[in-house]
Amino acid sequence: MRRAALAKPIPAFEASQSFKETEMTVALITGASSGIGSIYASRLAARGHDLVLVARAADRLNALAEELRSTHGVNIEVITADLTDAAQLGTVEQRLRADPPVDILVNNAGAGVAGGLANSDPAALENLLRLNTLAPTLLAAAAVDGMVKRGGGSIVNIGSVLGLLPEYAPGIYAATKSYMLTLSQSLHTEVGGQGIYVQAVLPAATRTEFYARMGGDISAMPAAMEADDLVDAALSGFDQKELVTIPPIPDVAAWEAFEQARMTMAGGFTNTKPAERYRA
Repeated sequence: MRRAALAKPIPAFEASQSFKETEMTVALITGASSGIGSIYASRLAARGHDLVLVARAADRLNALAEELRSTHGVNIEVITADLTDAAQLGTVEQRLRADPPVDILVNNAGAGVAGGLANSDPAALENLLRLNTLAPTLLAAAAVDGMVKRGGGSIVNIGSVLGLLPEYAPGIYAATKSYMLTLSQSLHTEVGGQGIYVQAVLPAATRTEFYARMGGDISAMPAAMEADDLVDAALSGFDQKELVTIPPIPDVAAWEAFEQARMTMAGGFTNTKPAERYRA
């Protein structure tokens, strides 16, 4: 590992200085038929963005599209796609490479699997990995290619605070959300200087259909944020050009201390000899 790579922490809540301000016109949102995705669609349409809405539920997508066209007078495309299916995922990738160009990609689609890793269904695990990690990676790759050529664009990756607290979640869900954070950080380092803004949004418990789809009950959670509040906070972080947005954290100093501890630990990664405690 190169020492230079460890010399400077990646800014998180600090505003990005490399983002090139451009007029954003088209936003593509995955998982747009309900919950966080549908609210993103409503908020971005209200800001005057044309939309490409992606989800499996065609009836919900079409109803949302018709409502937003009527209310905000924006152009809306609908792509019905299961992102765990390679061919259907490929259709969305093709749209990201086509015209009119997509200026904002919101990688929101995701799911969870109840239970732990032991005795889990391998097919369910594979589907979760495809939806939560493979799909957003390939979509980001499809989007960023054109964004770099145009010199502007934004990629928003929806993660979870459980990516920082895997002890609180059995199974692989937390690991997939940790991936979304590190993907965002590394992508920012790669293309942030070329006019591309990358944001990782880490919600805590949020009142959506996510829990019901796993057989759970959000009302059993001791505290849950309303999805509208979550998206409004995420968009505020977007406007401030934060790299990492964690809406429920009351004091940004908590994240800054976390990042500083990470960089302090990283200072030892270039040692060529094992630490003394490992030398018997």
